[in-house]
Amino acid sequence: LSSGTAGGSTKYIPVTREMLKSIKKNQCKATAFAVSIQFGTRRFQQRCADAGRQHQSKKMRSFYDADLSGITASNIPFWFQHFYKPGKKISKYDDWEHKLDKIVERAPEWDIGFVVGVPAWVQILLIKIIARYKLKNIHEIWPNLAVFVHGGVAMEPYQNSFNTLLGKKIEFIETYLASEGFLAFQSRPGTNAMKLVINNGIFYEFIPFNDTNFDQDGNLKAEVETLLIDEIKDNQEYALLISTCAGAWRYLIGDVIMFTNKSLNELVITGRTKHFLSICGEHLSVDNMNKAISRLEKDCSIDVVEFTVTGLSVNSSFGHRWFLACDRDYDEGELKNVLDRHLRALNDDYNIERNHALKYMELIKVPTNYFYEWMKSIGKLGGQHKFPRVLKGENYINWENFLIQKGLLRPAMLAQKQIENTR
Repeated sequence: LSSGTAGGSTKYIPVTREMLKSIKKNQCKATAFAVSIQFGTRRFQQRCADAGRQHQSKKMRSFYDADLSGITASNIPFWFQHFYKPGKKISKYDDWEHKLDKIVERAPEWDIGFVVGVPAWVQILLIKIIARYKLKNIHEIWPNLAVFVHGGVAMEPYQNSFNTLLGKKIEFIETYLASEGFLAFQSRPGTNAMKLVINNGIFYEFIPFNDTNFDQDGNLKAEVETLLIDEIKDNQEYALLISTCAGAWRYLIGDVIMFTNKSLNELVITGRTKHFLSICGEHLSVDNMNKAISRLEKDCSIDVVEFTVTGLSVNSSFGHRWFLACDRDYDEGELKNVLDRHLRALNDDYNIERNHALKYMELIKVPTNYFYEWMKSIGKLGGQHKFPRVLKGENYINWENFLIQKGLLRPAMLAQKQIENTR
């Protein structure tokens, strides 16, 4: 069961023995790298904490279903089970908040050297542990914590706030474990790129992410150009098409990637085919958004734990409405101006449109817990679920109504028409 998008329907994806073998092989490689960058065998004596996986599966007619992270966790190599925390019993809890409470309760008993999970949920776990035991930072209870293996979303927007929870520097290792398979992982220090895993049960094709192959809503056109790995170029965006040993055939996974080092098959994820803003030609990618938020945090000395944006129609012009999870008292107008400045610097198309059709930009500060309350209200709290960076259609209306109930938005603000085909 895929985690899906917030508010979106769950996809059912077959997981075969061949796919499990492929995933295990990549997990072992990623684990070996995590240990190697910390030097010495002592790391093997410490435990690995996982904040998100769901082990519990349901018996159907002739198969079991669960999310992929739960399936892979229940099939980890036997030699690794001794190191894995919180263990099978706690991991089987369906209620993510109850599971988190149990992990916090047992935290002092474990010598954790590695943490694995989605940045947002791991951050919540660390905050809860620090608050429960009145600590200055997480290293006071886990002094040997040295590595955070993350995936699902970019770490960049979380980096600043995450660092405040640490007592010393740790290594951050990114992995690309999608519901359809384990595609890539960081294989060397000194880079934020991941190495695409080839010859391991997944065949890749690459579709140039441009107006020739995709319409303005991010949908694939009827006739498209597909490239093989020897035909791709560095610093150009591609949508991934995969065929797998689990039965997927030329499946559009929905991610947009860019190779940073073709000779090493290293790439970064720049966004989603449908999670970008281009209501009037600004072509604003999730990668642009992440970088701008990171620069905003540094310039204004604040932590933006979550954010999302939508497109609006305002008096025959167009605009963006940003929602930032920021608990500090800070002038919204100043934040908006700084964010706008960085977006202009990062994206020439955005800069041009801000002088023409894209007349309107609004920024609204939202208490951090509202983001998580909304995710809980739609049944997407914890695990591998991520808050969408771009909201549109029914998803945005749901979010809008939630904020009205919280008194953060006024009905009068809703006279501005939300663009249904926000990209």
